[in-house]
Amino acid sequence: MTTATTPELLTVPDVMAQLKLGRSKVYDLIRSRRLVSIKIDGARRIPADAIRDFVLGQIEEAA
Repeated sequence: MTTATTPELLTVPDVMAQLKLGRSKVYDLIRSRRLVSIKIDGARRIPADAIRDFVLGQIEEAA
C-alpha cells in the first residue's frame, strides 16, 4: 500500500526494467550513490522517487 507519506519501493529487477539497464549497472549506480537505495533485512529496495531524481539529474547533466 502506498500513501502520501510512504514511497513506493522497487526491487533491483523493477529498476532494471524501468531504466533498461543490466543488474551490474544498477548496482554500480547504487554503490556510487548516484541512485538512492535502502536495505530492509538484506533486501535492497529503491524508492520510486529516487529513479525520478536520477533521471532528472541525468537530463540536467546532458543539457
